[in-house]
This record gives sequence, structure tokens and C-alpha cells, in this order.
Amino acid sequence: MTGVAKRIGLEVLGWTLLLLGVAAIFLPGPGLLGIFAGLAVLSQQYDWAERRVEPVRLRAMLGAAESVETWPRIVASCLGAIVLAACGVLWIITPPAPDWWPVSETWWLPGGIWTGITQVASAFIAVGLIIYSYRRFHGHPEKADELRRDIKARGRRTADRTVGADS
Repeated sequence: MTGVAKRIGLEVLGWTLLLLGVAAIFLPGPGLLGIFAGLAVLSQQYDWAERRVEPVRLRAMLGAAESVETWPRIVASCLGAIVLAACGVLWIITPPAPDWWPVSETWWLPGGIWTGITQVASAFIAVGLIIYSYRRFHGHPEKADELRRDIKARGRRTADRTVGADS
């Protein structure tokens, strides 16, 4: 692969992951993980992205640690993944609109089979992330505390640089 083709490929991949990550914050999916992945790819070419990779990584890891701190959170996350997969299967099967559906049938399960496939894929990713988070962080509150300290320390260093730049 030539240098230009590689650069364009990485750029497209980085921006795609970044945009999918931003969308996944509002839609089902691992938003911070997507943003982190996009920034990691873009950081190979852009200084602004390189400066943002570590703060996003720390926040994503803290979110993972906090998601498995208690059993109710773990159960809620697993149930969410199951519901997401079930909705995806419903979209894939595409049953006819029920009699109680108040609007046009064209609004029943919009998006078709690909919406269902992405929902099921998101559920598998969610389960994988729950397992990863559980194995890495559950029963180890010191790891979450360390991430919080790192985030605070980065915030102080950023504030110190900003104050130093103003003087």
C-alpha cells in the first residue's frame, strides 16, 4: 500500500470510528470505546487527536470499572444486552405490525434487517465488554480509584499549563 493510500485509509477509518463512537453515546453501543478507537487511529496523523487519546481512554476505563462495581449494575447491564439482542432478533424476523399499532405500517420496525443485525452485534459487543470489565475491575476498587486519581492529575496538569500560558 502506498503512503498516500495508507494515510487516506487510516483517515477514513479514524473518522468513521470517531463518528460511530459519538453516535453510540446516544444509541446502544460502546460510545467512549469508539471515540477512543477513532482518536487512537487519528492520533497517528494529528497532534490534536494525540492529546485527547489518553483522557478518553481513562474515562472509558473508569466507566468500565464503575459498571461492574455492584451486582445491580452488572445485572442491569446484562439485562440491557439481552433486551438489545431480543429487539435485534425482532427486527430481523420482521413480524407484521400488530393491530394496536397506531400509525402507518411503514413506521413499524423501520430500518429492516440491517438494523436488527447491528443491534445483535451491539449486544455481543456489550456482553464482551461486560465480561472484560468484570474480569479486570470487579472486586478491585483500588483500580477505579487509581483511574480517578489519574483523571484528577491530568486535569490539574492541564489547568497548570493553562494558567502558565496566561501569565
